[in-house]
Amino acid sequence: MCGIWALFGSDECLSVQCLSAMKIAHRGPDAFRFENVNGFTNCCFGFHRLAVVDQLYGMQPIRVKKFPYLWLCYNGEIYNFKQLQKQFGFDYQTLVDGEVILHLYNRGGIEQTASMLDGVFAFILLDTANRKVFLARDTYGVRPLFKVLTDDGFLGVCSEAKGLINLKHSTSLCSKVEPFLPGHYEVLDLKPSGKVASVELVKFHSCKDEPLHVACDTVEALPSGSFDLETVKSNIRILFENAVRKRLMAHRRIGCLLSGGLDSSLVAAVLLKLMKEIKINYPLQTFAIGMENSPDLLAARKVAAHIGSEHHEVILNTEEGIQAIEEVIFSLETYDITTIRASIGMYLVSKYIRKKTDSVVIFSGEGSDELTQGYIYFHKAPSPEEAAEESERLLKELYMFDVLRADRTTAAHGLELRVPFLDHRFTSYYLSLPAELRIPKNGIEKYLLRLSFEDSNLLPKEILWRPKEAFSDGIASVKKSWFSILQDYIDQQVDDLLLEKAAEKYPFNPPKTKESYYYRQIFEKHYSGQSSWLPHYWMPRWVKATDPSARTLKHYKSATQE
Repeated sequence: MCGIWALFGSDECLSVQCLSAMKIAHRGPDAFRFENVNGFTNCCFGFHRLAVVDQLYGMQPIRVKKFPYLWLCYNGEIYNFKQLQKQFGFDYQTLVDGEVILHLYNRGGIEQTASMLDGVFAFILLDTANRKVFLARDTYGVRPLFKVLTDDGFLGVCSEAKGLINLKHSTSLCSKVEPFLPGHYEVLDLKPSGKVASVELVKFHSCKDEPLHVACDTVEALPSGSFDLETVKSNIRILFENAVRKRLMAHRRIGCLLSGGLDSSLVAAVLLKLMKEIKINYPLQTFAIGMENSPDLLAARKVAAHIGSEHHEVILNTEEGIQAIEEVIFSLETYDITTIRASIGMYLVSKYIRKKTDSVVIFSGEGSDELTQGYIYFHKAPSPEEAAEESERLLKELYMFDVLRADRTTAAHGLELRVPFLDHRFTSYYLSLPAELRIPKNGIEKYLLRLSFEDSNLLPKEILWRPKEAFSDGIASVKKSWFSILQDYIDQQVDDLLLEKAAEKYPFNPPKTKESYYYRQIFEKHYSGQSSWLPHYWMPRWVKATDPSARTLKHYKSATQE
């Protein structure tokens, strides 16, 4: 994890512009470099480094003697860089996993490069010999990327929007900052003036398609075409374990977030098992956050005892949670209701990890709810086919919601997130299964995933079959949820009259509740006029919901009342 920033064709003094690069310093607390591009005095790269792989040669932009005309700034981890080296005979000059991008590009161009990378990434690749700039981002947008491109060809690129919104250009501020779409690459021509012109934006991978890099995966071809339940369960276990194994690539200590729900518990259990197998000589630290005796804390405690991790509990007090709201919204760059609620706990536990431990590479369970139909509202899906479509929609939008939350709350404290449920091969296999296999069954969501691990003894049965808790709700007690606590506080902060006139003040995505109004006010304070970054609020489907909390759904209420 790190922070990348680049400008092409700046009219303003670069020493002034580079102050914007410092807005993302939290993403790379270990080192910073600012470098001009030879022959293009108005083009530059900025890089904030978190040293996780190759501590000696990992500074960026990466340049190697073999390709002196290539400049690479990237944020991510390429898990198959050694397999690609073996397959194509690449001669690496560093231990940096991202160096493979230069070799792939030299061998087969940008299309092959983006398609063959097994990992999470956002990168800026400059080819001065052919006067091209390339931007690319991984399938699910696990690593963030934003860009701004003016009509006269000034390009700014950054890991977070906050590094672009105050850039100066000609006489005006650059205001149209946009997220770069996941699963895409863009080709731009670099003019002698340093300005650029976009040539094409190409989608190189869709979540349903088996990725091209399967050809050089460590796990060989699995039995395909058979949807026999035992075969499917075995394939799910093999691919998930492989997804965790490949993410063990790190020179820094590994930890794991553990809410006590199915997803994070499976990740923690498989992670600890594999760490023992490869003889990592330190205990796995797991981290849970919640109020005293909250469901998540109790469940996480049980999982940690079962798997034998070194468990840490962070007790959330109401005042601390409320005080964190503004800094959380500033970090997130969104005003989405459920994203902000769920981020507060994750932000505070990340803060604890950074201050109190030496764990830096943090595993988490993001992506499972979208992939395996884990949200409560999937019980209301009209048909298996519509549930499958909704699952794909959620995966495509992850970069605006859960993946955004997971990246920003950890990156704010200089931590690197790893999300095995969003492994390209695992997700494409799961999505290839018949729609009726993936729906909730017997009133239980993620039924197939749970069933696949039932005989593994990785988790206690009551955890493996524990019903879904929204993260923002699970950290509080059932009697007084984090949701209710927030409502009580915000009710005092927002006047009824303000809410009545909300649509006049905020015509795009107008706030419908005092809570959403409160968040929007804070967002506009830091990112005025940028409301289009969020096309719509996250809301459950097939139910008449006015609030995204799972606690407002009938299925959840009946479960908690039993």
